[in-house]
Amino acid sequence: MTTIRLTVNGTTHERAVEPRLLLADFLRGTLGLTGTHVGCEHGVCGACTVLVDGDSMRSCLLFAVQLDGCAIETVESLGTLNDLSPLQEAFREHHALQCGFCTPGMLMTVTDLLRKYPLATDEQIREGLSGNLCRCTGYEHIVAAVRTARDAR
Repeated sequence: MTTIRLTVNGTTHERAVEPRLLLADFLRGTLGLTGTHVGCEHGVCGACTVLVDGDSMRSCLLFAVQLDGCAIETVESLGTLNDLSPLQEAFREHHALQCGFCTPGMLMTVTDLLRKYPLATDEQIREGLSGNLCRCTGYEHIVAAVRTARDAR
């Protein structure tokens, strides 16, 4: 066991973990933050995307011990059912989800993109989202939601 200290959504957690424990499993199993979804477990689908020190990363590819001292943001940091963030509200308004499995990863990727890039065109939005797979929506409503969130900044 290795003791790690992480700040997750603004709260510091110190835990003894197995060195092989993935960040996704730490978030879901240890901390009970089940908004981070585990899909492909190979870093391809993007459902497990979280922010690590402000950068989007796949939590299924990271060991929790690698992130000792880091700040992690999960989808739970964005808002609540009664107080959606502007990005979550844009997704709701534009019906940018169907089954919802990809949505947490999409939201976290877009959070990172909106913090760093102007996303001036739909092509830039699509390029930014190219690492996140959605099998339901066809992406049109997701792009529209990102445009709305971009314009509201």
